[in-house]
Amino acid sequence: MSRIALVDDDRNILTSVSMTLEAEGFEVETYNDGQAALDAFNKRLPDMAVFDIKMPRMDGMDLLQRVRQKTNMPVIFLTSKDDEIDEVLGLRMGADDYVKKPFSQRLLVERIRALLRRQDAIEGVAIPDTEENKVMVRGNLTMDPLRHAVSWKGKDVSLTVTEFLLLQALAQRPGFVKSRDQLMDVAYDDQVYVDDRTIDSHIKRLRKKMRMADDEFSAIETLYGIGYRYNEE
Repeated sequence: MSRIALVDDDRNILTSVSMTLEAEGFEVETYNDGQAALDAFNKRLPDMAVFDIKMPRMDGMDLLQRVRQKTNMPVIFLTSKDDEIDEVLGLRMGADDYVKKPFSQRLLVERIRALLRRQDAIEGVAIPDTEENKVMVRGNLTMDPLRHAVSWKGKDVSLTVTEFLLLQALAQRPGFVKSRDQLMDVAYDDQVYVDDRTIDSHIKRLRKKMRMADDEFSAIETLYGIGYRYNEE
């Protein structure tokens, strides 16, 4: 049974969403501010978390930043209708997805399930030994899907589930262009809609992390109006 942490200062959302998730077979922990959640996470991490952005004591952005210092567990942001800047910033900071309020609880459940499936795949849970699961080396890049390990020129790079899958999809076929729609298919299930800006935000975050290992990193090329391409160096 997967453990989901819900962090929101709206008690109605905590109650209704936790009831829905429990009915779907999840174990749910609820917190009404970021500091309370962080205190609990320091003792025991959940399998994934859903954060509201605007909360007292510690907001979702600050909580995410602190969480990312110790774990790459999947995180979904809940954002208000007018929080486009916060959405982009959150994705760049390492959130895996966002859902706008008011939201369909069914949609949230599907996104949670999608992220947990990807996390299981990356951690090698009940995954057969196939070509796709073997260590991949592309020039300076090394990726180990079963350990969720990435290195560039020998330096380890910590990626979220979504960032890992996008980089893997691009690096599998160097020189070939992947459209945003193709990358959406890699990173999201068919029933989950995201716009182009979400993929772009993930790619920007991915580039930033790679450039922390090598400030001259340029293997991911943007083809404006088309998509992205990995160029083996």
